[in-house]
Formats: sequence, C-alpha cells, structure tokens
Amino acid sequence: MKDGLLVYDDELLSEYSFGNDHPFGPKRYQSFYKEYLKQGLDKLTRHARACSASEHDINLFHTQEYIDHVKKLSKIGEGYLDYGDTPAFYGIYEAASRVVGTTLDAIDKIMSGDTNRAFIPIAGLHHARRDKAAGFCAFNDCGVAIEHLRKKYNIQKVAYIDIDAHHGDGVFYSFEDDTDLLFADIHEDGIYLYPGTGHLNETGKGIAAGTKLNLPVPMYADDERFVKEWDKIEDYLHSRQPEFILFQCGADSIKNDPITQLNFTSASHAHAAKQLRNIADKYGKGRLLTMGGGGYNLDNISQTWCAVIKALL
Repeated sequence: MKDGLLVYDDELLSEYSFGNDHPFGPKRYQSFYKEYLKQGLDKLTRHARACSASEHDINLFHTQEYIDHVKKLSKIGEGYLDYGDTPAFYGIYEAASRVVGTTLDAIDKIMSGDTNRAFIPIAGLHHARRDKAAGFCAFNDCGVAIEHLRKKYNIQKVAYIDIDAHHGDGVFYSFEDDTDLLFADIHEDGIYLYPGTGHLNETGKGIAAGTKLNLPVPMYADDERFVKEWDKIEDYLHSRQPEFILFQCGADSIKNDPITQLNFTSASHAHAAKQLRNIADKYGKGRLLTMGGGGYNLDNISQTWCAVIKALL
C-alpha cells in the first residue's frame, strides 16, 4: 500500500454548484484550494482527478425513475429537482455524476491498496433520498458508496459518521432498518434546523432498532459539547468494529456559518478526523474516506477542511 493521504484537488468538482449567488457555489472549492496551497498541503499529499459515475453506478442507490428525472431537468436547465431547495441547471446530471464517480474512485483506490485514506472536498451530499433530491443534493454519493462497498467488495460493516450541522437524513432513512450499517451523526437539533430529523430516539427501525446513533445538539453548542458527544461515537465504533469508515465533515457546524447556529471550531473536526484515522487503523486496515460535506462560510471551509487534512496525514 502506498503511503500518504490522497486528495481529489480537481477544480472540475466545483462544477457541482448552483451559481455565485447561491450558498452552494463554486467559490467553496476555490477557497479551500487556495488555502490548501497556502499551507503547503499539496506538497504533503498525493493527488487524484475527479471521475464520472456511470448510470449503473448511480442506480446502485437511486431509482431509475429519479435518475431519468434528473437527466430531463439537466437538459432543460431550469426548475427544481425537489420542492424548492435544489435547483436544476444545465449539466447538473453530469456534475452530480462526477461527485458520485469521484467518491467511488476513492473507494476503489482504497480497496485496491493504492492508498488507505482519501479526502474529497466536494462530496458527502447526504440529503438526497433514493427517489428524490433534497437540500442542495441531487445524488447521494454516500448512499451509492455504501451500496458499492457491499456489492463490489462484500464489505458489510460500513460506518457512516456525519458531523455536518444538518442531519444526514438521506443516508439514515435509506438504511434505517439495516443492522450492519453503522450510523452516527452529530448535528444541530432539528427543532431549529433543516431537515428537522435525527432525534435522539431515532436509533434504527425493526430489527435494526438500537443500532444507530443520532446526537442532536442545541444551537450555539461549542467544542466542549462536541467532544462530549464525540466520545459516544468512539465507544459505539469500538463496540461495532467497522471494516470501512465514511466520514462526512461538513464545515457548516463551525461558528459563524450563515445558515446554521453552532459554535464548533475546526479543532473539533480535526479531533474527529484523527480519532477516526486511529479507529480505521485498528479495525479496518486504515480504510477511511473523508468527504467535505456542507459549509457556507468560505473562511470556515478553507480552514476546517485543511485542518482535517492535516489530522489525516
């Protein structure tokens, strides 16, 4: 296995955006990349290019009817993929497919032994459901990744860890009754914030009841509260011993994000990344894929994602 963290530092990823006036715009990637170079992290990491997913890949998680819907609006270039959160634009199918394909490429490189850790800045689109878009997310690359790991590599015990301010509802409800999918999510309490889900008592359904961990925190929760909740995730992971870890490290849980109300700092995200690296080394041959997720304060994005990269080195 080659040493070093693999970073997908390809500007093509910034094409998954909704324009300069939208919170999820192309400057998110550009701000990160500028800081990544400024800190010299490009000299400490290995580099990879974005890739496109096939329709078959996307169909591992999403329904064919929904894929066809995205294709149609992608050609029209207007309207919404959902009920008002996720606008269509010319080429959104291709841009979203590239996010999915890049996530799958990272998994393939990790599973082949080319690397054991990777970071993708524009990835972790955790709101899309199997049959619909939601919350700026056209395709759910996290969900596709889980299905890909199972079908191609027979990895059943996948851990999905999410510290984005918004609950990873598209992943949670798609695997709510799945006993093998490890799910742990620290997020701003849904009483105050979209999507309004991820309550403490949502621990799985049916035979999977008690197998998931939702950890909502109140507005203005700080690093001290983060560590308190994070310790529960570590205990959970040690008890379940995941074979592969997917980590969504959305920077919208950092203080002064324009659309959320949490007061974490990049130290929380770096702490989570370091601990997950250690847990992956212990139980999963080091296999850890980190996805940038949300975040709409450009300085927060650049500082936090770079802090995560340093913690993964």
